[in-house]
Amino acid sequence: MDSILPDPIVTADGRTEGRGRTVCRACGHAGLLPFVDLGLSPLCESFVPAQALGHGEQFHPLDVKVCPACWLAQLGEYVAVEEIFSEYAYFSSYSQAWLEHARHYTEIMVGRLGLDAGSFVVEVASNDGYLLRSFVERGIPCLGIEPAANVARAAADVGVDTLVRFFGRDLATELAAMGRQADLITGNNVLAQVPDLNDFVAGLARLLKPDGVLTLEFPHLARLLAENQFDTIYHEHFSYFSLGTVRRLLAAHGLRVFDVDELWSHGGSLRVFACREQGRWATMPAVAALLAREEGAGLFQAETYAAFGRAVAETKFRLLDLLIDLKRRGKRVVGYGAPGKGNTLLNYCGIRTDLLDFTVDRNPYKHGRYLPGTRIPIHAPERLLEAKPDAILILPWNLKDEIMAQLAEVRSWGCRFIVPVPVPTVLD
Repeated sequence: MDSILPDPIVTADGRTEGRGRTVCRACGHAGLLPFVDLGLSPLCESFVPAQALGHGEQFHPLDVKVCPACWLAQLGEYVAVEEIFSEYAYFSSYSQAWLEHARHYTEIMVGRLGLDAGSFVVEVASNDGYLLRSFVERGIPCLGIEPAANVARAAADVGVDTLVRFFGRDLATELAAMGRQADLITGNNVLAQVPDLNDFVAGLARLLKPDGVLTLEFPHLARLLAENQFDTIYHEHFSYFSLGTVRRLLAAHGLRVFDVDELWSHGGSLRVFACREQGRWATMPAVAALLAREEGAGLFQAETYAAFGRAVAETKFRLLDLLIDLKRRGKRVVGYGAPGKGNTLLNYCGIRTDLLDFTVDRNPYKHGRYLPGTRIPIHAPERLLEAKPDAILILPWNLKDEIMAQLAEVRSWGCRFIVPVPVPTVLD
């Protein structure tokens, strides 16, 4: 039977519209290998307002491939980046743990680089100013670059000068021509959200002063694999990185990774430190040590990726078994949080209001809206005290300790917590 779909259109960068990528977005290698297929899902931050409940939603494939040349794991671009990030529902400042993480980073970098009032710091994808405000408080000039106008306004409210633009080679060239090269460029959880990696990294190299330092934070692909963190895959994340892949990508643009830290954030992240190839910073032993561990963990072997899908399916089965059992016994189960990872989890598992009555979130932007795809309503956290659920599914499981501490009161009526990843677990 002939397909009813139109012939795919192959774009100049190797993307086949409607069928994902055919070549690696980092190194250009053709012949990507299967990694994991999570079916169809809507954009994870496209929360549904009440007045739109009678309308449909667009679902796109979550089918990840891996490059056998540079080992970049990657999705196709099914939606224009402008559609995803021009207005965004994620505000970093609603997590106290993340604010502390940002303040600690500021202390480290000010001390390590000797930053002062004569320095210049740039953050790409600066969100609501959660990080740069710590530099502002120290009197260090800085600039945020943030494409989402709604969160950029929040940054301006806390005194962070913010440029509402997408970052790349062209913007970096403009800033450099104005004499605004940076002593420090930081990019936290943005690299995964960039469809044109080479344009982005070329911009970072152009914007950096000759003796400047670049730091990038991103979820570590090794942790995604080892801990079954499949819910960190969503359309807003085009790529998933190991140190080996990032090191190769930066080197292609004249940047050298000279140090790396392993972080707790987002289920396990890396912070890489880079400078120009001939920069004054000596390469630390931590770089070679982590590269060796990645090699030992099989990150550069096709078999490692082929086995991942089986572990993902088993997690789905176990979580559904747990929730169905609770509901059959008449228990009330609700969610905590409305993060992007939660929407991947719920849509992949087919969890809707039959299994999860509602969820709550601290971000007022989301209150009164509904989760994309599943249409689960989002309320303020106070709703938990009214509903007195028997179990709470923690969707931002990477913040489970912070959340369980905040919700200590729910234990008074015997409520328990469910953490879905790496294996669905009930916690008292």
